[in-house]
Amino acid sequence: MCLAFPGKIVSIDGQKATIDFDGVKKDANVSMVDVKIGDYVIVHAGFAIQTLTNEDAMEVLKEYEKADEKYRKNSKKN
Repeated sequence: MCLAFPGKIVSIDGQKATIDFDGVKKDANVSMVDVKIGDYVIVHAGFAIQTLTNEDAMEVLKEYEKADEKYRKNSKKN
């Protein structure tokens, strides 16, 4: 199972971009999507495969935060 986590493009050099995933920066190939600095993307196997609107990215990130909070709360019970 794969989880898609949105990342924000912080720099582009040709077909390679540096993407910020909540403070963790990774490089990915962006040749398959039309992107600019500030765009949110989904990366799989080192390739950006989809762009997201800022609104969609924020919604996904918000849902991950909710899931993380629920996990942490349940972990404390055990």
